[in-house]
Amino acid sequence: MKHECQAGAADLITGTRILCSVALLFCQPFSASFYFLYLVAGFSDMIDGPVARKTGTVSELGAKLDTAADFVFVAVCLWKLLPSLAVPLWLWIWIAFIALIRMINIISGYVIQRKVVAVHTVMNKVTGILLFILPLTLPVVELTYSAPLVCAAATFAAIQEGHFVRTGREN
Repeated sequence: MKHECQAGAADLITGTRILCSVALLFCQPFSASFYFLYLVAGFSDMIDGPVARKTGTVSELGAKLDTAADFVFVAVCLWKLLPSLAVPLWLWIWIAFIALIRMINIISGYVIQRKVVAVHTVMNKVTGILLFILPLTLPVVELTYSAPLVCAAATFAAIQEGHFVRTGREN
């Protein structure tokens, strides 16, 4: 029974991210309530995995729930923040280039390994942290200054991930 409660704790933390993401839909971007929910969602993303590992309750269902929660969080943040930002064309092109590399990685991984391959590299984690910090900096740092750092890290991470997918290496 203890095992089920522990599995529930990590999944509950992940579920918190989904609830916070949905609540973000009702907040003004860059408001105190937006930032509070954003930080709680981000914190839940940082701790759900370690809680599952520490309690020995890592599961495929938990991993899928985490991926779904990440998707909902990112989609909601994009939905709320993009209309508030003046994104220059060069940045859209760079983002599209990164997305193209990632799509090629997904297709390559499926062709090579006959499954969807997700490589968790240090650079992917660095990119995730930079992406998470980016909205927090927008009131004080212009997007045209902060975005190149994030895009450079994301480009490197995507290329590195593709290399690992094609060579079968994990890191």
